[in-house]
Amino acid sequence: MPDQPHSVSPGELRDFTALELRNALAAGEISAREVTEHFLARIEEMNPALGAFLLTTPEAALKDAAAADERFARGRPLGLLHGMPLAHKDLADVAGVPTTLGTAALPAYVPETDGPLPAVLRRAGAISLGKTQVPEFGLSSYSENLIGPPARNPLDPALSPGGSSGGSAAAVAAGMLPFAPGTDGGGSVRIPAAATGLVGLKPNRGRVPAGSGQSDLGQFVVAGPLARTAADAALLLDAMVAEPNFHATSAAPAGESFLAAAQRAEGRFRIGVSTLSPFSSRLEITLDPEAVQALEAGIKALAGAGHDVAEAQLSYDERYPDAFQTVWTAGLSTLELPDGGEERLLPITAAVRRRAQQRSAADLVTAIDVLRRFEQDTISAYSAYDMILTPALGQTPRPVGWYWDSSLEGDAQGLRDYDLQCQYSPFTSMVNVCGLPAITFPTHRTEDGLPMGIQLIGRPGCEAELLSVAAQLEK
Repeated sequence: MPDQPHSVSPGELRDFTALELRNALAAGEISAREVTEHFLARIEEMNPALGAFLLTTPEAALKDAAAADERFARGRPLGLLHGMPLAHKDLADVAGVPTTLGTAALPAYVPETDGPLPAVLRRAGAISLGKTQVPEFGLSSYSENLIGPPARNPLDPALSPGGSSGGSAAAVAAGMLPFAPGTDGGGSVRIPAAATGLVGLKPNRGRVPAGSGQSDLGQFVVAGPLARTAADAALLLDAMVAEPNFHATSAAPAGESFLAAAQRAEGRFRIGVSTLSPFSSRLEITLDPEAVQALEAGIKALAGAGHDVAEAQLSYDERYPDAFQTVWTAGLSTLELPDGGEERLLPITAAVRRRAQQRSAADLVTAIDVLRRFEQDTISAYSAYDMILTPALGQTPRPVGWYWDSSLEGDAQGLRDYDLQCQYSPFTSMVNVCGLPAITFPTHRTEDGLPMGIQLIGRPGCEAELLSVAAQLEK
Protein backbone atom coordinates (compact mmCIF):
# COMPACT_ATOMS: atom_id res chain seq x y z
CA MET A 1 0.00 0.00 0.00
CA PRO A 2 1.16 3.60 -0.51
CA ASP A 3 2.73 5.54 2.33
CA GLN A 4 -0.05 8.08 2.79
CA PRO A 5 -2.54 7.37 5.61
CA HIS A 6 -5.91 5.97 4.69
CA SER A 7 -8.64 8.58 4.35
CA VAL A 8 -11.47 6.04 4.57
CA SER A 9 -12.30 4.04 7.66
CA PRO A 10 -13.97 0.64 7.35
CA GLY A 11 -16.88 1.94 9.40
CA GLU A 12 -17.73 4.44 6.64
CA LEU A 13 -17.99 1.83 3.93
CA ARG A 14 -21.66 0.98 4.39
CA ASP A 15 -22.60 4.47 3.20
CA PHE A 16 -20.39 4.37 0.10
CA THR A 17 -21.81 3.82 -3.35
CA ALA A 18 -20.03 1.16 -5.36
CA LEU A 19 -18.46 3.89 -7.50
CA GLU A 20 -17.16 5.75 -4.45
CA LEU A 21 -15.74 2.51 -3.08
CA ARG A 22 -14.06 1.68 -6.40
CA ASN A 23 -12.50 5.14 -6.52
CA ALA A 24 -11.24 4.86 -2.93
CA LEU A 25 -9.64 1.49 -3.69
CA ALA A 26 -8.06 2.79 -6.89
CA ALA A 27 -6.64 5.81 -5.03
CA GLY A 28 -5.20 3.69 -2.24
CA GLU A 29 -7.39 5.35 0.38
CA ILE A 30 -8.34 1.92 1.70
CA SER A 31 -6.98 -1.56 1.08
CA ALA A 32 -8.70 -4.46 -0.60
CA ARG A 33 -8.19 -6.49 2.57
CA GLU A 34 -9.98 -3.90 4.71
CA VAL A 35 -12.88 -3.78 2.26
CA THR A 36 -13.10 -7.57 2.05
CA GLU A 37 -13.04 -7.96 5.83
CA HIS A 38 -15.74 -5.31 6.20
CA PHE A 39 -18.17 -7.00 3.85
CA LEU A 40 -17.42 -10.49 5.17
CA ALA A 41 -18.28 -9.18 8.64
CA ARG A 42 -21.53 -7.68 7.30
CA ILE A 43 -22.44 -11.03 5.77
CA GLU A 44 -21.66 -12.90 9.00
CA GLU A 45 -23.86 -10.47 10.92
CA MET A 46 -26.83 -10.20 8.56
CA ASN A 47 -27.02 -13.33 6.46
CA PRO A 48 -28.48 -15.69 9.10
CA ALA A 49 -31.68 -13.63 9.09
CA LEU A 50 -31.83 -13.06 5.33
CA GLY A 51 -30.52 -16.22 3.66
CA ALA A 52 -28.91 -14.24 0.84
CA PHE A 53 -25.77 -16.37 0.75
CA LEU A 54 -25.74 -20.15 0.44
CA LEU A 55 -22.05 -20.16 1.29
CA THR A 56 -19.18 -17.74 1.73
CA THR A 57 -15.54 -18.19 0.74
CA PRO A 58 -13.61 -16.03 3.21
CA GLU A 59 -10.23 -17.76 2.85
CA ALA A 60 -10.19 -17.45 -0.93
CA ALA A 61 -11.51 -13.88 -0.75
CA LEU A 62 -8.84 -12.74 1.70
CA LYS A 63 -6.16 -14.42 -0.40
CA ASP A 64 -7.40 -12.57 -3.48
CA ALA A 65 -7.52 -9.32 -1.50
CA ALA A 66 -3.90 -9.75 -0.41
CA ALA A 67 -2.90 -10.31 -4.03
CA ALA A 68 -4.80 -7.17 -5.05
CA ASP A 69 -3.04 -5.10 -2.39
CA GLU A 70 0.34 -6.44 -3.48
CA ARG A 71 -0.47 -5.54 -7.08
CA PHE A 72 -1.31 -2.01 -5.98
CA ALA A 73 1.85 -1.71 -3.89
CA ARG A 74 4.03 -2.75 -6.84
CA GLY A 75 2.41 -0.17 -9.08
CA ARG A 76 1.04 -2.71 -11.52
CA PRO A 77 -1.98 -1.92 -13.73
CA LEU A 78 -5.28 -2.25 -11.89
CA GLY A 79 -8.49 -3.72 -13.24
CA LEU A 80 -11.65 -1.67 -13.50
CA LEU A 81 -13.00 -3.37 -10.35
CA HIS A 82 -9.74 -3.58 -8.41
CA GLY A 83 -10.50 -4.96 -4.94
CA MET A 84 -14.28 -4.70 -5.33
CA PRO A 85 -16.26 -7.42 -3.49
CA LEU A 86 -19.18 -9.17 -5.14
CA ALA A 87 -20.77 -12.62 -5.24
CA HIS A 88 -22.17 -14.95 -7.86
CA LYS A 89 -25.50 -16.72 -8.09
CA ASP A 90 -25.22 -20.42 -7.39
CA LEU A 91 -25.97 -21.09 -11.04
CA ALA A 92 -22.52 -19.85 -12.07
CA ASP A 93 -19.31 -21.85 -11.83
CA VAL A 94 -16.55 -20.37 -9.67
CA ALA A 95 -13.33 -22.35 -9.60
CA GLY A 96 -12.98 -24.47 -6.47
CA VAL A 97 -16.42 -23.53 -5.10
CA PRO A 98 -19.36 -25.98 -5.07
CA THR A 99 -22.16 -25.32 -7.55
CA THR A 100 -25.59 -26.65 -6.53
CA LEU A 101 -27.84 -25.06 -9.18
CA GLY A 102 -30.26 -24.60 -6.29
CA THR A 103 -31.40 -28.21 -6.44
CA ALA A 104 -31.44 -31.16 -4.05
CA ALA A 105 -32.10 -33.52 -6.95
CA LEU A 106 -28.49 -33.48 -8.17
CA PRO A 107 -25.24 -33.66 -6.19
CA ALA A 108 -23.25 -30.44 -6.03
CA TYR A 109 -20.09 -30.35 -8.13
CA VAL A 110 -16.86 -28.39 -7.78
CA PRO A 111 -15.67 -26.86 -11.06
CA GLU A 112 -11.97 -26.54 -11.79
CA THR A 113 -12.36 -23.29 -13.73
CA ASP A 114 -14.51 -20.18 -13.62
CA GLY A 115 -17.57 -19.89 -15.83
CA PRO A 116 -17.57 -17.10 -18.46
CA LEU A 117 -18.95 -14.28 -16.32
CA PRO A 118 -16.97 -15.00 -13.11
CA ALA A 119 -13.83 -15.24 -15.25
CA VAL A 120 -14.43 -11.81 -16.81
CA LEU A 121 -15.09 -10.18 -13.44
CA ARG A 122 -12.10 -11.86 -11.81
CA ARG A 123 -9.86 -10.46 -14.55
CA ALA A 124 -11.39 -7.04 -13.88
CA GLY A 125 -10.07 -7.28 -10.30
CA ALA A 126 -13.29 -8.18 -8.48
CA ILE A 127 -13.15 -10.42 -5.41
CA SER A 128 -15.86 -13.04 -4.97
CA LEU A 129 -17.14 -13.52 -1.42
CA GLY A 130 -19.32 -16.58 -2.10
CA LYS A 131 -22.45 -17.95 -3.71
CA THR A 132 -25.95 -16.49 -3.36
CA GLN A 133 -29.32 -18.20 -3.03
CA VAL A 134 -31.36 -19.05 -6.14
CA PRO A 135 -34.49 -21.01 -7.05
CA GLU A 136 -34.06 -24.52 -8.40
CA PHE A 137 -32.26 -24.28 -11.77
CA GLY A 138 -33.05 -20.56 -11.81
CA LEU A 139 -36.60 -21.28 -12.92
CA SER A 140 -38.63 -19.07 -10.59
CA SER A 141 -39.27 -15.49 -9.58
CA TYR A 142 -38.56 -16.31 -5.93
CA SER A 143 -35.38 -17.67 -4.35
CA GLU A 144 -36.47 -20.67 -2.31
CA ASN A 145 -35.29 -24.27 -2.63
CA LEU A 146 -34.64 -27.42 -0.62
CA ILE A 147 -30.91 -26.95 0.01
CA GLY A 148 -30.83 -23.80 2.13
CA PRO A 149 -32.93 -21.18 3.90
CA PRO A 150 -35.04 -18.99 1.60
CA ALA A 151 -33.68 -15.62 0.60
CA ARG A 152 -35.61 -12.87 2.38
CA ASN A 153 -36.25 -9.25 1.56
CA PRO A 154 -34.17 -6.92 3.79
CA LEU A 155 -37.02 -4.38 3.76
CA ASP A 156 -39.37 -6.97 5.29
CA PRO A 157 -37.93 -10.43 5.98
CA ALA A 158 -41.40 -11.99 5.77
CA LEU A 159 -41.33 -11.18 2.06
CA SER A 160 -39.34 -12.63 -0.81
CA PRO A 161 -36.70 -10.58 -2.64
CA GLY A 162 -37.82 -12.26 -5.85
CA GLY A 163 -35.76 -14.36 -8.20
CA SER A 164 -33.87 -15.86 -9.67
CA SER A 165 -31.20 -13.36 -8.58
CA GLY A 166 -32.97 -12.94 -5.24
CA GLY A 167 -30.05 -13.82 -3.00
CA SER A 168 -27.82 -11.35 -4.81
CA ALA A 169 -30.45 -8.61 -4.65
CA ALA A 170 -31.01 -9.20 -0.94
CA ALA A 171 -27.26 -8.98 -0.33
CA VAL A 172 -26.97 -5.66 -2.17
CA ALA A 173 -30.10 -4.17 -0.61
CA ALA A 174 -28.88 -5.12 2.87
CA GLY A 175 -25.41 -3.67 2.33
CA MET A 176 -23.68 -7.05 2.36
CA LEU A 177 -22.32 -6.24 -1.11
CA PRO A 178 -21.82 -2.94 -2.95
CA PHE A 179 -23.30 -4.46 -6.14
CA ALA A 180 -23.69 -7.87 -7.73
CA PRO A 181 -24.02 -9.54 -11.11
CA GLY A 182 -27.16 -11.47 -11.90
CA THR A 183 -28.50 -13.38 -14.85
CA ASP A 184 -31.85 -12.65 -16.46
CA GLY A 185 -33.75 -15.19 -18.56
CA GLY A 186 -37.31 -14.04 -17.91
CA GLY A 187 -36.88 -11.15 -15.47
CA SER A 188 -34.36 -12.66 -13.05
CA VAL A 189 -32.41 -9.42 -12.56
CA ARG A 190 -35.29 -6.95 -12.91
CA ILE A 191 -37.79 -8.77 -10.64
CA PRO A 192 -35.56 -8.91 -7.53
CA ALA A 193 -34.29 -5.39 -8.20
CA ALA A 194 -37.89 -4.16 -8.23
CA ALA A 195 -38.76 -6.11 -5.07
CA THR A 196 -35.82 -4.71 -3.09
CA GLY A 197 -35.64 -1.14 -4.38
CA LEU A 198 -32.54 -1.53 -6.56
CA VAL A 199 -31.61 -0.65 -10.11
CA GLY A 200 -31.70 -3.80 -12.24
CA LEU A 201 -30.49 -3.83 -15.85
CA LYS A 202 -31.07 -6.58 -18.40
CA PRO A 203 -28.65 -5.87 -21.26
CA ASN A 204 -29.22 -6.59 -24.93
CA ARG A 205 -29.02 -10.21 -26.06
CA GLY A 206 -25.37 -11.22 -26.38
CA ARG A 207 -24.02 -8.07 -24.75
CA VAL A 208 -22.12 -9.91 -21.99
CA PRO A 209 -21.05 -13.49 -21.27
CA ALA A 210 -23.68 -15.36 -19.27
CA GLY A 211 -24.38 -18.77 -17.87
CA SER A 212 -27.70 -20.43 -17.21
CA GLY A 213 -28.83 -23.19 -14.89
CA GLN A 214 -30.51 -24.88 -17.81
CA SER A 215 -30.03 -25.13 -21.56
CA ASP A 216 -30.97 -21.74 -23.02
CA LEU A 217 -32.63 -22.90 -26.21
CA GLY A 218 -34.48 -19.62 -26.67
CA GLN A 219 -31.38 -17.44 -26.15
CA PHE A 220 -33.24 -15.67 -23.37
CA VAL A 221 -30.49 -15.39 -20.74
CA VAL A 222 -28.10 -12.47 -20.38
CA ALA A 223 -26.09 -11.28 -17.39
CA GLY A 224 -26.75 -7.86 -15.89
CA PRO A 225 -26.02 -5.72 -12.83
CA LEU A 226 -27.92 -5.24 -9.57
CA ALA A 227 -26.97 -1.98 -7.86
CA ARG A 228 -28.23 0.85 -5.71
CA THR A 229 -27.68 3.58 -8.31
CA ALA A 230 -27.62 3.87 -12.08
CA ALA A 231 -23.92 4.82 -11.98
CA ASP A 232 -23.09 1.74 -9.91
CA ALA A 233 -25.00 -0.46 -12.36
CA ALA A 234 -23.15 1.17 -15.25
CA LEU A 235 -19.77 0.58 -13.60
CA LEU A 236 -20.49 -3.12 -13.20
CA LEU A 237 -21.82 -3.35 -16.75
CA ASP A 238 -18.61 -1.79 -18.05
CA ALA A 239 -16.64 -4.55 -16.34
CA MET A 240 -18.98 -7.22 -17.68
CA VAL A 241 -18.49 -6.09 -21.28
CA ALA A 242 -14.78 -5.32 -20.99
CA GLU A 243 -13.98 -8.30 -23.21
CA PRO A 244 -15.66 -8.62 -26.63
CA ASN A 245 -17.84 -11.63 -27.33
CA PHE A 246 -19.49 -13.08 -30.38
CA HIS A 247 -22.80 -11.24 -30.47
CA ALA A 248 -22.40 -7.58 -29.58
CA THR A 249 -19.85 -4.81 -29.32
CA SER A 250 -18.34 -4.33 -25.89
CA ALA A 251 -18.79 -0.57 -25.51
CA ALA A 252 -21.75 1.75 -25.37
CA PRO A 253 -22.95 2.76 -28.84
CA ALA A 254 -21.43 6.25 -28.62
CA GLY A 255 -18.02 4.73 -27.92
CA GLU A 256 -17.98 5.94 -24.33
CA SER A 257 -18.33 3.87 -21.20
CA PHE A 258 -21.73 3.07 -19.77
CA LEU A 259 -20.60 4.84 -16.60
CA ALA A 260 -19.94 8.04 -18.54
CA ALA A 261 -23.42 7.83 -20.07
CA ALA A 262 -25.01 7.42 -16.63
CA GLN A 263 -22.99 10.30 -15.20
CA ARG A 264 -23.93 12.63 -18.08
CA ALA A 265 -27.60 11.67 -17.65
CA GLU A 266 -28.55 13.37 -20.91
CA GLY A 267 -31.17 12.80 -23.55
CA ARG A 268 -34.87 13.37 -24.07
CA PHE A 269 -36.92 10.52 -25.48
CA ARG A 270 -40.35 9.56 -26.78
CA ILE A 271 -41.70 6.99 -24.35
CA GLY A 272 -44.76 4.80 -24.94
CA VAL A 273 -46.70 3.62 -21.88
CA SER A 274 -48.34 0.18 -21.79
CA THR A 275 -49.92 -2.02 -19.14
CA LEU A 276 -50.72 -4.82 -21.59
CA SER A 277 -49.10 -8.17 -20.82
CA PRO A 278 -48.63 -10.98 -23.35
CA PHE A 279 -49.91 -13.35 -20.65
CA SER A 280 -53.34 -11.66 -20.72
CA SER A 281 -54.59 -14.11 -23.34
CA ARG A 282 -54.45 -16.95 -20.79
CA LEU A 283 -54.40 -15.40 -17.32
CA GLU A 284 -56.20 -12.62 -15.53
CA ILE A 285 -53.58 -9.91 -15.16
CA THR A 286 -54.55 -7.23 -12.67
CA LEU A 287 -52.33 -4.55 -11.16
CA ASP A 288 -52.13 -3.89 -7.45
CA PRO A 289 -52.93 -0.25 -6.60
CA GLU A 290 -49.30 0.19 -5.56
CA ALA A 291 -48.13 -0.91 -9.02
CA VAL A 292 -50.43 1.67 -10.59
CA GLN A 293 -49.15 4.35 -8.23
CA ALA A 294 -45.54 3.51 -9.12
CA LEU A 295 -46.36 3.72 -12.81
CA GLU A 296 -48.11 7.08 -12.37
CA ALA A 297 -45.17 8.39 -10.36
CA GLY A 298 -42.83 7.24 -13.12
CA ILE A 299 -44.90 8.94 -15.81
CA LYS A 300 -44.93 12.18 -13.83
CA ALA A 301 -41.19 12.05 -13.19
CA LEU A 302 -40.35 11.27 -16.82
CA ALA A 303 -42.58 14.05 -18.10
CA GLY A 304 -41.04 16.40 -15.56
CA ALA A 305 -37.59 15.49 -16.87
CA GLY A 306 -38.64 16.58 -20.34
CA HIS A 307 -39.54 13.30 -21.98
CA ASP A 308 -42.50 12.90 -24.34
CA VAL A 309 -44.68 10.30 -22.63
CA ALA A 310 -47.73 8.94 -24.45
CA GLU A 311 -50.02 5.91 -24.36
CA ALA A 312 -48.73 3.12 -26.62
CA GLN A 313 -51.21 1.10 -28.66
CA LEU A 314 -49.84 -2.45 -28.57
CA SER A 315 -51.09 -5.98 -29.10
CA TYR A 316 -49.48 -9.38 -28.51
CA ASP A 317 -49.86 -12.81 -30.09
CA GLU A 318 -52.29 -14.83 -27.96
CA ARG A 319 -50.10 -17.91 -28.46
CA TYR A 320 -47.28 -16.34 -26.41
CA PRO A 321 -47.99 -17.91 -22.98
CA ASP A 322 -47.84 -21.52 -24.14
CA ALA A 323 -44.97 -20.88 -26.52
CA PHE A 324 -42.87 -19.19 -23.86
CA GLN A 325 -43.39 -21.96 -21.31
CA THR A 326 -42.55 -24.59 -23.93
CA VAL A 327 -39.23 -23.01 -24.88
CA TRP A 328 -38.32 -21.77 -21.38
CA THR A 329 -38.60 -25.27 -19.90
CA ALA A 330 -37.39 -27.31 -22.88
CA GLY A 331 -33.96 -27.92 -21.35
CA LEU A 332 -35.53 -29.80 -18.45
CA SER A 333 -36.72 -32.55 -20.82
CA THR A 334 -33.17 -33.89 -21.11
CA LEU A 335 -32.27 -33.44 -17.43
CA GLU A 336 -30.79 -36.72 -16.18
CA LEU A 337 -31.43 -37.44 -12.52
CA PRO A 338 -29.90 -40.05 -10.21
CA ASP A 339 -32.06 -42.64 -8.47
CA GLY A 340 -34.53 -40.82 -6.23
CA GLY A 341 -33.70 -37.47 -7.81
CA GLU A 342 -37.16 -36.84 -9.20
CA GLU A 343 -38.65 -37.05 -5.72
CA ARG A 344 -36.27 -34.29 -4.61
CA LEU A 345 -37.41 -31.80 -7.25
CA LEU A 346 -39.64 -28.90 -6.29
CA PRO A 347 -43.25 -29.27 -7.47
CA ILE A 348 -42.90 -26.61 -10.15
CA THR A 349 -39.74 -28.17 -11.57
CA ALA A 350 -41.25 -31.65 -11.58
CA ALA A 351 -44.45 -30.43 -13.23
CA VAL A 352 -42.90 -28.43 -16.04
CA ARG A 353 -40.27 -31.15 -16.60
CA ARG A 354 -42.97 -33.76 -17.14
CA ARG A 355 -44.75 -31.42 -19.52
CA ALA A 356 -41.52 -30.81 -21.41
CA GLN A 357 -40.91 -34.54 -21.75
CA GLN A 358 -44.38 -35.05 -23.20
CA ARG A 359 -43.93 -32.50 -25.98
CA SER A 360 -42.79 -33.54 -29.44
CA ALA A 361 -40.02 -32.00 -31.51
CA ALA A 362 -42.73 -30.49 -33.70
CA ASP A 363 -44.29 -28.82 -30.64
CA LEU A 364 -40.95 -27.26 -29.78
CA VAL A 365 -40.27 -26.06 -33.32
CA THR A 366 -43.74 -24.51 -33.48
CA ALA A 367 -43.18 -22.70 -30.17
CA ILE A 368 -39.83 -21.34 -31.34
CA ASP A 369 -41.45 -20.11 -34.54
CA VAL A 370 -44.19 -18.37 -32.52
CA LEU A 371 -41.60 -16.59 -30.36
CA ARG A 372 -39.44 -15.54 -33.31
CA ARG A 373 -42.50 -14.02 -34.98
CA PHE A 374 -43.42 -12.43 -31.62
CA GLU A 375 -39.92 -10.91 -31.46
CA GLN A 376 -40.21 -9.41 -34.93
CA ASP A 377 -43.71 -8.05 -34.43
CA THR A 378 -42.99 -6.63 -30.98
CA ILE A 379 -39.76 -4.88 -31.96
CA SER A 380 -41.59 -3.41 -34.95
CA ALA A 381 -44.42 -2.14 -32.74
CA TYR A 382 -42.01 -0.73 -30.16
CA SER A 383 -40.04 1.11 -32.86
CA ALA A 384 -42.60 3.92 -32.89
CA TYR A 385 -41.01 4.95 -29.57
CA ASP A 386 -37.51 5.31 -28.16
CA MET A 387 -38.58 3.38 -25.05
CA ILE A 388 -41.57 1.48 -23.74
CA LEU A 389 -42.67 2.06 -20.14
CA THR A 390 -44.43 -0.63 -18.08
CA PRO A 391 -44.87 -1.36 -14.40
CA ALA A 392 -41.89 -3.28 -13.04
CA LEU A 393 -44.16 -5.76 -11.25
CA GLY A 394 -47.89 -6.40 -11.22
CA GLN A 395 -48.04 -6.89 -7.46
CA THR A 396 -46.24 -5.88 -4.29
CA PRO A 397 -43.43 -8.23 -3.11
CA ARG A 398 -44.87 -11.63 -2.24
CA PRO A 399 -44.48 -13.44 1.10
CA VAL A 400 -41.90 -16.19 1.45
CA GLY A 401 -43.65 -19.48 0.69
CA TRP A 402 -46.53 -17.76 -1.10
CA TYR A 403 -46.19 -19.81 -4.29
CA TRP A 404 -46.25 -23.23 -2.62
CA ASP A 405 -49.63 -24.88 -1.91
CA SER A 406 -49.19 -28.37 -0.52
CA SER A 407 -52.96 -28.97 -0.52
CA LEU A 408 -52.88 -29.40 -4.30
CA GLU A 409 -52.13 -32.83 -5.75
CA GLY A 410 -50.04 -33.99 -8.67
CA ASP A 411 -48.80 -31.35 -11.06
CA ALA A 412 -51.52 -28.89 -10.01
CA GLN A 413 -49.30 -27.32 -7.34
CA GLY A 414 -46.40 -26.70 -9.73
CA LEU A 415 -48.58 -25.36 -12.53
CA ARG A 416 -50.41 -23.02 -10.13
CA ASP A 417 -46.98 -21.82 -8.97
CA TYR A 418 -46.03 -20.98 -12.56
CA ASP A 419 -49.27 -19.05 -13.16
CA LEU A 420 -48.80 -17.04 -9.97
CA GLN A 421 -45.34 -16.04 -11.12
CA CYS A 422 -46.68 -14.84 -14.47
CA GLN A 423 -49.26 -12.72 -12.65
CA TYR A 424 -46.64 -11.31 -10.26
CA SER A 425 -44.27 -10.39 -13.07
CA PRO A 426 -46.30 -10.10 -16.28
CA PHE A 427 -44.05 -7.61 -18.12
CA THR A 428 -40.53 -9.06 -18.04
CA SER A 429 -40.23 -12.31 -20.04
CA MET A 430 -41.32 -10.70 -23.30
CA VAL A 431 -38.18 -8.54 -23.16
CA ASN A 432 -35.99 -11.67 -23.04
CA VAL A 433 -37.83 -13.18 -25.99
CA CYS A 434 -37.16 -10.01 -27.99
CA GLY A 435 -33.55 -9.73 -26.81
CA LEU A 436 -34.02 -6.06 -25.93
CA PRO A 437 -32.37 -4.14 -23.08
CA ALA A 438 -34.52 -3.07 -20.13
CA ILE A 439 -34.05 -1.42 -16.76
CA THR A 440 -36.14 -1.31 -13.60
CA PHE A 441 -35.84 1.26 -10.85
CA PRO A 442 -37.99 2.43 -7.93
CA THR A 443 -40.40 5.34 -8.25
CA HIS A 444 -42.74 4.86 -5.27
CA ARG A 445 -42.87 3.66 -1.67
CA THR A 446 -45.96 1.96 -0.30
CA GLU A 447 -47.48 2.82 3.07
CA ASP A 448 -45.46 -0.11 4.47
CA GLY A 449 -42.23 1.31 3.06
CA LEU A 450 -41.90 -1.23 0.25
CA PRO A 451 -40.43 -0.12 -3.08
CA MET A 452 -42.43 -0.26 -6.29
CA GLY A 453 -41.07 0.79 -9.62
CA ILE A 454 -41.19 0.95 -13.37
CA GLN A 455 -39.55 -0.83 -16.28
CA LEU A 456 -38.15 0.94 -19.33
CA ILE A 457 -37.54 -1.19 -22.43
CA GLY A 458 -35.05 0.26 -24.90
CA ARG A 459 -34.28 -0.09 -28.57
CA PRO A 460 -31.72 -2.80 -29.51
CA GLY A 461 -28.34 -2.02 -27.97
CA CYS A 462 -29.48 1.11 -26.12
CA GLU A 463 -28.44 0.31 -22.54
CA ALA A 464 -26.64 3.68 -22.30
CA GLU A 465 -29.88 5.58 -22.87
CA LEU A 466 -31.70 3.50 -20.24
CA LEU A 467 -28.99 4.19 -17.69
CA SER A 468 -29.08 7.91 -18.56
CA VAL A 469 -32.83 8.11 -17.93
CA ALA A 470 -32.56 6.20 -14.65
CA ALA A 471 -29.83 8.61 -13.54
CA GLN A 472 -32.02 11.58 -14.51
CA LEU A 473 -34.79 10.36 -12.25
CA GLU A 474 -32.39 9.74 -9.37
CA LYS A 475 -31.56 13.43 -9.45
